[in-house]
Amino acid sequence: MRNLFTRSRIIVISGFIAMSAILISCEKESIEPTAQSETTMKKASATQDNNLAMGNPSGAVASTSYPNNYLMSKTQYTLSYNNSKKTCNWVSWHLSTAWLGSASRSDSFTPDASLPSSWTKVTTSDYSSSGFDRGHQCPSADRTTSTAYNAATFLMTNIIPQAPKNNQVTWEALEEYSRTLANSGYELYIISGPYGQGGTGSSGAKSTISTKSIVVPSYTWKIIVVLPVGTNDVSRITSATRVIAVWMPNTQTCSSQTWGYYRTTVDYIESQTGFDFLSNVSTAIQSAIESKVDTGATS
Repeated sequence: MRNLFTRSRIIVISGFIAMSAILISCEKESIEPTAQSETTMKKASATQDNNLAMGNPSGAVASTSYPNNYLMSKTQYTLSYNNSKKTCNWVSWHLSTAWLGSASRSDSFTPDASLPSSWTKVTTSDYSSSGFDRGHQCPSADRTTSTAYNAATFLMTNIIPQAPKNNQVTWEALEEYSRTLANSGYELYIISGPYGQGGTGSSGAKSTISTKSIVVPSYTWKIIVVLPVGTNDVSRITSATRVIAVWMPNTQTCSSQTWGYYRTTVDYIESQTGFDFLSNVSTAIQSAIESKVDTGATS
């Protein structure tokens, strides 16, 4: 009887040990996926990606044979320059926390020495007493990882004559919202530019400023593609990807509305400018995301 009892106790204890091992193993398995998720999240850290990943909207070329659609590729942004208008046609840039740091605002507006030597260079004094701001396309606050990066946004090829209340109120609010998205775990591809001729600044309506005949646009527009931080960005765009498009009058009355009031479709901006946006995205997905007006949050 004693041997039978002892044998039974051994079986029970062995079973208990086996069950405990199974439970411990299950506990380990339930922890491992969390550890893997954390590793994956670390791998998906923000990076400074290609500023022209979404495509070249006007087919700009880095050749003096195309003075009004001249491609300029910088580390901080890419643009198409129009030598007749003395402004960009568009500027394209990528935004994530990898571009954001603690560098101070340069505030040193500088002629762009990388333009062909025979072309007229716009200077900061060309805007003096014009009634229009020196309006950034790629914002100063989007490039704060270094002094050099921030200074690049003050090159005059990145600047357009912008109505003060458009620039300092409505346009700036959208810029700040973009950085809010970047700081919330998203990366953005942004394309913006001027359209038309004739705007109204603090000194009234003008078609051009300066003796250099810098064209004052009648509208400012911007397109923002919003993605979670990751890799292979173009391939991750789907028909559900958020795309913000705005079309704002370049006037002092622009500030009477929030930036969300000026939302439109990418299709509309294409119809006005003649540009082909998001051309590196599949045509089926383009059709879906370019025809919708964004209804997401505005702050």
